[in-house]
Amino acid sequence: MRYQSLLTWLSLLLVLPQLGGCLLAIAGGAAVGASAAHDRRGASTYVDDKRIYLGAYDSINKDKELALKNDVIIVVYNGVILLVGEVQTPELKQRAERLVGGFEGTRRIVNEIEVREPEGFWSRRRDNTITAQVKTALLDLTSLPGFDPTRVNVTTAHRVVYLMGKVTHEEDGAVIDIARNVSGVERVVKVFEYMD
Repeated sequence: MRYQSLLTWLSLLLVLPQLGGCLLAIAGGAAVGASAAHDRRGASTYVDDKRIYLGAYDSINKDKELALKNDVIIVVYNGVILLVGEVQTPELKQRAERLVGGFEGTRRIVNEIEVREPEGFWSRRRDNTITAQVKTALLDLTSLPGFDPTRVNVTTAHRVVYLMGKVTHEEDGAVIDIARNVSGVERVVKVFEYMD
């Protein structure tokens, strides 16, 4: 009986990692579906943005100087490509913009890359913390009926918060006000599109 029980547990331990991948794929697919359902972009635009992002990311990664010695962050929302991070020369900033341009469905590129030495781990971690704090603060925005904070994309680089999404002017004001008051935020840049 003990041998049978041990064999059952060993079999379960061997099978669980394989099932975990299936469960993650199912959960991940559900998360993408739920995310798209709350999004104000159409489903095809949502998919196009993902395609543009992957293509732009691939283009940057193929340029070894940009990929290995600099830090370029790409965000795509409704056909708008936002570039942030840092590169060492103005030429590299322009090269990054050139590399991500030309993808079908791209409406414009907002190049906010700074020309400076790449920041270290702790600085990037501080930016990630600010992003998380802004997203959390947006959850408290209950004064606007129907507002969904997941519709606002928040990205932080060098303590500057970049906001993207399709919003109303009323939502714009409330979101900007919340983001400005998060500890550590030095500036807020909005790359919003307006619905009204």
